[in-house]
Amino acid sequence: MLRGFRWQFLAFIVSGLLFGIAIIFRFSGQPQPTPPTPVPASLTPAIIETNAVFTPTQTATLEPTIAATPLPENTELAIVNNVVTYREALVGTLQRLNPLLADLNPVDRDITALIFEGLTRINEYGEPVGALAQRWEMSGDGLEYVFVLREDVLWQDGTRFTAEDVIFTFTLLSDPAFPGAADVSAFWRTIEVQKLSDTLVRFRLTQPLASFPANLTIGILPEHALRGTTAAQLTNHPFNISPIGTGAYQLEGIYASDGVTIDQVDLRAAPVYRQRPEGQANFAMSRVSFRLYSSFEMALAALQNNQVDGLAARNRTERQLLAALNNINIQTGIEPKVALLLFNWDEGDEVRFFKDLRVRQALMLGLNRIAPIESRLANQVVIAGSPLLLNSWAYTEIPYPETNPATAIEMFKMANIRSGAVPTAEGEPTPTPDPALPRFTFTILTPDDPALVGIAGEFATQWSFNDPQTGLPLLRVTTESVTADVFQTRLENAEFQAAIVELPLGADPDVFAYWHVGQYPDGKNYGGGGDDRLSENLERARRETNGINRITLYRQFQQGFIERAIAIPLYYPLYTYAVRANLQGVQLGFLSSPTDRFRTLPNWRFE
Repeated sequence: MLRGFRWQFLAFIVSGLLFGIAIIFRFSGQPQPTPPTPVPASLTPAIIETNAVFTPTQTATLEPTIAATPLPENTELAIVNNVVTYREALVGTLQRLNPLLADLNPVDRDITALIFEGLTRINEYGEPVGALAQRWEMSGDGLEYVFVLREDVLWQDGTRFTAEDVIFTFTLLSDPAFPGAADVSAFWRTIEVQKLSDTLVRFRLTQPLASFPANLTIGILPEHALRGTTAAQLTNHPFNISPIGTGAYQLEGIYASDGVTIDQVDLRAAPVYRQRPEGQANFAMSRVSFRLYSSFEMALAALQNNQVDGLAARNRTERQLLAALNNINIQTGIEPKVALLLFNWDEGDEVRFFKDLRVRQALMLGLNRIAPIESRLANQVVIAGSPLLLNSWAYTEIPYPETNPATAIEMFKMANIRSGAVPTAEGEPTPTPDPALPRFTFTILTPDDPALVGIAGEFATQWSFNDPQTGLPLLRVTTESVTADVFQTRLENAEFQAAIVELPLGADPDVFAYWHVGQYPDGKNYGGGGDDRLSENLERARRETNGINRITLYRQFQQGFIERAIAIPLYYPLYTYAVRANLQGVQLGFLSSPTDRFRTLPNWRFE
């Protein structure tokens, strides 16, 4: 009965054999992802060690196993058995190797920067360029961006990177239960993300935002490794100490010498990254080992004793200690911050004074800001002449007015404003002011940083104006210093008259949040400074997508900022990165984040 079907039956058997062979070949040639190793939710006692031997032909992440072990041997050598390891000291504790949460902890931020990639990255000129995205297109109205994803990217477990990973990542970010930075989550809740294909993702904005591509540097997560994970579950997920990224390095081991406190995190070159065009050349550093210390003094001693090869300063005090070292290569860049003296423009009687343009211009003319800054912060800062970052593509050098106390006094007298003057009711006589009292007084608020307290004191002395004709006091300025926490609270609540503050800046020159009149009192325009013309200029600059037009708009903004004395620019802090003298190729270009110090890592060499 089956004789008439024998050929069909034989063909079925042959095709089944061929299919089986294909399956066997596929699984033997391409490792499949495995779930992360379960670990305690607290993360604190987890110690991970990878004992498997690495070979350049491997394409999958070797799954770590939990083990309480001492640090690996030869921890004081950078080159062992021809394997080159760069060792960097970090101050702090490891918490979560997750790019969505890394900004909450500097140690996590530095390590994840080498494991994960965003759709874009910031180049040495401060411009966003493609990373996981090959390119992008923007609609004519600036409300839609379509990103074309790279097709040659694999996750470190060998799985292909697709649009599903992008959608998954930004869905977590926009979830109201997202446990990371609240302002980041709030921003992404205004953005609609849509998958068009495996290699196309569309973002819809509520309003044009030229800086949008610079917001896409945040690391992308692997959907297949976290499938089913909610934003609320992200904090204690095992993935956070067994990460899978697409970056140049992947996790090799996490160690605790005492079995409890993690003090070393080792990364190794990711084979899947080395298969990409940008990974096939350079990269002399086969491994990167981060050594964790509880204090900067311990990290500094490790650098001096050749136990580590690099250490970055986090503040001015640490910068001074690094700069004093011998036989160390000191790399210096501009930290993405600008310090200014802010005026409180609020309508309160005591500070209405600062709304008068003549008063602000008089204060600018009557102040030699350079001498106090250079005497208190020598070799630690660069004098600022703009509210934009010095090495930003939008920065324009605007002529700053020369100090002229005599002109300042005349302008101040012309303002004819007196401290605490309250308008009288109609028909009531105007009270006669006491000529022995200064016409106006105000206080400069600072954090309790000795350098800033000293600078504020010198400013107050310079601004002790007297009327040259009568000798009567015109202006008296006092200072007040508080702890950093109290300072930030008073700044956000506008509980100050003038204040010296360092404002963080990003890769894009958009400073809308600091100087637009609509960003007071609920935004970051802490003193309500600015005017309608400059605010309109900022609105146009952040909407304009043509780079040349944006440069023009920001030049106009910077010029108006100085001419109208919106605030007094003071300085840009310097960033210091110290590496051993035999480590070559380290360069600090534009810094939008401390992790940008790794931008030239492919070119680093020991000599």
